[in-house]
Amino acid sequence: MPAEPQWLPAGRVGRAHGLDGSFHLTRPRPGLLRVGLTIRLDDQPVEVVRCDGTDERPIVRLAGVDNRERIDALRGTDLWAPRTQAPPLAADEYWAHDLEGCEVVDGDRRVGTVRTLLGLPSCEALEVERPGAGDLLVPLVHDAVRSVDIAARRIDIDLAFLGEAP
Repeated sequence: MPAEPQWLPAGRVGRAHGLDGSFHLTRPRPGLLRVGLTIRLDDQPVEVVRCDGTDERPIVRLAGVDNRERIDALRGTDLWAPRTQAPPLAADEYWAHDLEGCEVVDGDRRVGTVRTLLGLPSCEALEVERPGAGDLLVPLVHDAVRSVDIAARRIDIDLAFLGEAP
């Protein structure tokens, strides 16, 4: 069983917001950042000193980052939050980071590997990379997903429900 990663991706440094070193967070993961939390900016620990905006468009400022030029230099850099500080998830919720790379099967039949989790208007969906076939979108609904076993890195889906021939 692979070790659980200690850090979760919280987003990426986006364009500057104002002159004080604040920036828009791209690819945000709601609930992972808050004022006073020490996170990783690449491999460097840094404290969050501002966390405003909305879950979809957060505005963040980090200690020691106090101007637009510094933000421009950091643009596209990943921010990582400690898993120990993440809010608890419900029984049927998962961090996207934990699903990526999981093997996808339909019973005993191998289907592919999860590339990423996509947020769609009606639900979230797994983007499954299939060797020799086109990618497959699997909605995270009970009819399509039989089980998710993060520890075993395995997700069992129902291809018939998705309209795929056995």
